[in-house]
Amino acid sequence: MVIAILVLFLAVVISGLLVKVFPPTQGRWLKLALAFSGAYLFTITIIHLLPEVLLRSANPQVVGYWVLAGFFLQLVLEMFSHGVEHGHIHTHGRIGSMPFLLLGSLFVHSFLEGSILVQPVEQHLGHAHQQSSFYLVLLGVALHHIPAGFALMSVLLSRLGNFRKAFLWLLIFALGSPLGILVSNTLLNEAPNGALYTALTGLVAGNFLHISTTILFETSPDHHFNRSKLVATLLGLLLALGSNFI
Repeated sequence: MVIAILVLFLAVVISGLLVKVFPPTQGRWLKLALAFSGAYLFTITIIHLLPEVLLRSANPQVVGYWVLAGFFLQLVLEMFSHGVEHGHIHTHGRIGSMPFLLLGSLFVHSFLEGSILVQPVEQHLGHAHQQSSFYLVLLGVALHHIPAGFALMSVLLSRLGNFRKAFLWLLIFALGSPLGILVSNTLLNEAPNGALYTALTGLVAGNFLHISTTILFETSPDHHFNRSKLVATLLGLLLALGSNFI
């Protein structure tokens, strides 16, 4: 649990510092990172998260409702975040003003992702003996938080005009997933086959599906074929598929 907290916190902190190295106007690497993380998130959702939560649930149909809820919850959150979760950098807005709704929606998004990172245990699923996808999901969330943190830092910097102030506000987003981990593992003491964990996993699976498909289906304005994005997408897919053999 401590490792997961440190990994997710540092992923956002490091991504915020990257603004010093890579100007937001030069975002080619950001698009490739998004394609890679989007493909990875989509794949682990399909081959790990959804099968595990469906097999653990006493009523699999209920899981479908939670997935739908998570998908459309993310749609609502993006009304306030303006797509920062998938790398959109919108610098419009009154200079000197703090985008509290944007930051709040990203915190909720981050908290939910951390909440499904319950300590890994082995589960007997029917006749199958499967290992928890804890570390696979941890990697996916961390990969996703790097471009998201970079985009958020860019927006905060454009609004506040001060790197230190922007970085301090970024820490709120950085604390979202660690707090989600602490709540699930400590305060709720939630087991990976509990009803609440099932609901949270369904919500996050829907959330991942929304974000990853948005990233993967976004095209260039003129709909030109993008070879670099395709390569990054395939690499993310292969990394997630290769996890089955680790």
